[in-house]
Amino acid sequence: MSHGALVRGSADERGRFTHAFLPMISPLEMTLFLLLASVAGVVIFRFLNLPPMLGYLTVGIVVGPHAFGLIPDSVGAQNLAEFGVVFLMFSIGLEFSLSKLRSMRRLVFGLGLLQVIGTVAVAVSLGFLLERWVHITWQASVALGGALAMSSTAIVSKMLAERLEIETEHGRNIFGVLLFQDLAVVPLLIIISALGGRSENLVSALGIAAVKIVVALALLLIVGQSFMTRWFNVVARRRSQELFILNLLLVTLGAAFITDKFGLSLALGAFIAGMLIAETPYRHQVEEDIKPFRDVLLGLFFVTTGMLLNPEVIWQHPLIVLAFFLGPVLLKAVMITGLARLFGATPGVAMRTGIGLAQAGEFGFVLLNLILDRHLVNPTLLQAILAAMLLSMLAAPFMIQNADRIVLRLSSTEWMMQSLQMTRIATQSLKQSGHVIICGYGRAGQNLARMLEHEGLSYVALDLDPDRVSAAAAAGESVVFGDAGRRESLLAAGLHRAAAIAITYANTPSALRVLHNIHEMEPTLPVIVRTVDDADLEKLLAAGATEVIPEIVEGSLMLASHTLVVMGVPMRRVVRRVEEMRDERYSLLRGYFHGADDADDDDGHEQVRLQSVPVDASADAVGRTLAELGLFELGLEVTAIRRHGIRGVEPDPSTKLRASDIVVLRGLPEQLAQAEERLSKKRRAGAAAA
Repeated sequence: MSHGALVRGSADERGRFTHAFLPMISPLEMTLFLLLASVAGVVIFRFLNLPPMLGYLTVGIVVGPHAFGLIPDSVGAQNLAEFGVVFLMFSIGLEFSLSKLRSMRRLVFGLGLLQVIGTVAVAVSLGFLLERWVHITWQASVALGGALAMSSTAIVSKMLAERLEIETEHGRNIFGVLLFQDLAVVPLLIIISALGGRSENLVSALGIAAVKIVVALALLLIVGQSFMTRWFNVVARRRSQELFILNLLLVTLGAAFITDKFGLSLALGAFIAGMLIAETPYRHQVEEDIKPFRDVLLGLFFVTTGMLLNPEVIWQHPLIVLAFFLGPVLLKAVMITGLARLFGATPGVAMRTGIGLAQAGEFGFVLLNLILDRHLVNPTLLQAILAAMLLSMLAAPFMIQNADRIVLRLSSTEWMMQSLQMTRIATQSLKQSGHVIICGYGRAGQNLARMLEHEGLSYVALDLDPDRVSAAAAAGESVVFGDAGRRESLLAAGLHRAAAIAITYANTPSALRVLHNIHEMEPTLPVIVRTVDDADLEKLLAAGATEVIPEIVEGSLMLASHTLVVMGVPMRRVVRRVEEMRDERYSLLRGYFHGADDADDDDGHEQVRLQSVPVDASADAVGRTLAELGLFELGLEVTAIRRHGIRGVEPDPSTKLRASDIVVLRGLPEQLAQAEERLSKKRRAGAAAA
């Protein structure tokens, strides 16, 4: 994305300090300064509980060439920053699939198409009405309408992902419109070029563009779908992490390169590449490997976007900036809300869709650059429009965060819809007390629910996937559609009557939001939180989690314990080792394996155990068979015998024991004690002499 022309348009207005400082800065110094400023900005904004992207945008405004002039406009930095959007769209593509995209075609080519055409039509109409005052031509109105029709894929996608709203109804509507906007950039570029007099045949140019789009999408979707899995299988068999990541970068940037060469956006190619990889078994590994590239480069994109804003334009032309800020935001919000209603959305969903897409977008800067090159609009007016677009992007996170409050204030029926949803949740939990609230009904949530049912314990599960909720509810399971991050959902699920809460999805920001609400309403309620690793363990404990269960830690402990048992290490020693490791992680399990309570469970029943018993050379059991020792008569099992490092599973009763054998037994504590006594009994002196 090249928006350097808009920045260079006001280069003469920079101060003497800027001219003195810029020649002294090197690319390394500029990178270090941007990193330092970004870290400081994000820390401050997170301390204020504001979205990090606002910190990036603010940093860009402060250090950019128009404010203090600490960092010059750098085409290289802007090109690098654009890759942040590429990797973001790739990550979003991983969450989609080809079947899901086909199911969204009505939103993409219906709602998205009408939104772009409607915005351009309204801009042309306003241009005719205001022509005598602002001297704007219809060509300029069409061009500006196309630029203002764009919404910010980077900001909206990141906000919805953080708020776990990608799979909601308004989230799918928003993504459908954003995908069409990406497709619409190419024909809009051709139209604006033609309006500027550079193209003589607009129809043929648009026809060529349509052919390019079809060829590019067919190349990626048809050829890529059959090629992707086979190629990743070849790479994965080499068992090289470096090769896997290199291949991942090649596929992502290669798909972006193909769409770019066909005149489409880089982000669209990356999105398609993500969708293709989502059909392979390597989706989750790819998702983890791409995160560092995505987050760093996306932050740099927001910084360079903030660098475009010239605060002097706001000061010199405040009314024009305010008009271009409020006008398009309100117009797009109202228009998209109305269109979403036509497509069957409820008032609340339609309003959330409109609010999510009301801001300007990064692809609008590409169109503004072309408008400037074609001299369709006065440069001063264009700077005011640019300032208004950036202000709308700054306001977008606040609008999306407060969308629920805005909708509840504006929609009289939303209260009824929310009340109906809360009533469904409350109806499910009304008869229950001392139950468990399960936040998230994925695989982990469903396994937990089954174990609770086996123990006769009740639960209420909240989930945001309507398909999953519908299928599980039809099967008679106690799950309802609801956002566990909302106070109302937790109250309706019986928060004050619940015995515990389990957050079963591994998403730290969402878990922190749930913990915050629980801490305010029911601070003594036990909350168990699942995470992928222990990186956020202290943060979650500080937020009020009773216990945090890291998957990697638990998996490694189970792997280690089974490995030690297979190797013949006595079970007591294995249990002690695992206990020591858990003591370092889980406060609830400290002391659990110690003392007299180890023999019984909570119902007073003895537990079946595994125990390894070594056979000493002086033991009476040496040379005798398992049948002769009467071990099976005790009612226990001999699961294995380890001899000279070799482990024999399920030995025959006629097997004779030798010195230094290790016998692995399974049974109740009393049976194990009797068997250990028989195996450890010393040989009588007379028998030894004989």
